Amino acid sequence: MSKISALIITYNEAIHIDALVNNLDFADELIVVDSFSNDGTFEKLQDCEHVTVYQHRFKNFPNQKNFALSKASHEWVLFLDADERLTESLRAEIIHKMANTSQNIVAYYGFFQYYFGDKPIRFSGFQSAKSFRLFKKSVCKYDENRPVHERLIVDGNTSVLNNKILHYSFRDYEHYKDKMTQYAKLKAAQLHENGKKVNLLVKYVKIAYRFFNHYIMRLGVLDGKIGYQISKLNAYEVKKRYDELARLNKLTLSKK
Repeated sequence: MSKISALIITYNEAIHIDALVNNLDFADELIVVDSFSNDGTFEKLQDCEHVTVYQHRFKNFPNQKNFALSKASHEWVLFLDADERLTESLRAEIIHKMANTSQNIVAYYGFFQYYFGDKPIRFSGFQSAKSFRLFKKSVCKYDENRPVHERLIVDGNTSVLNNKILHYSFRDYEHYKDKMTQYAKLKAAQLHENGKKVNLLVKYVKIAYRFFNHYIMRLGVLDGKIGYQISKLNAYEVKKRYDELARLNKLTLSKK
């Protein structure tokens, strides 16, 4: 049976640590990279047996995840977010795959069941969300040119995990808004580095389209009030991105 390294990156995830460590107790090693949390996450992890924890300054998501990959002892890695959980069926599926590894498959996609608080999100664009979660580290690396919604570069054949990952991504409206603000700032910084300017027409068209896309085209309306909030906050992320880009551009001009 192939050994497996479970990897997680954290920042202020103290509320998730106990459940996360218990959920991954089948892994041969559990490595957590913390970006200097201030809510006790690091200290709590240090008290966990069978957990190796590092602190690493956060630059962006792919950089942080590639650092975690560099610390893994085993070829196969399972990468989860702190707010994700494996069902019993998925745990069994992963163990089965590690006992029957194929030379042809180097990475497995995972699909998700998202939650807003304790309520499942069935639409709003999340129904098709997927991401590589189980893969061989020697032939896979995160693309550091894509700082948000990171992309794994895979050299080889891929497959899919049949059972969904539970993703408790949004505790409430303010928590979701904070995440959208963080994503917006990271995207704005990349646009700024690439020399992009703010076009007001493009900005407002993209804001309107983002809301329409999530609420109508991706069926957010069927998620009721939660679907409306999700669509609104996704539009907010676009607005915040361009506001931050304008601020960065203005700051650069003032230094000249």
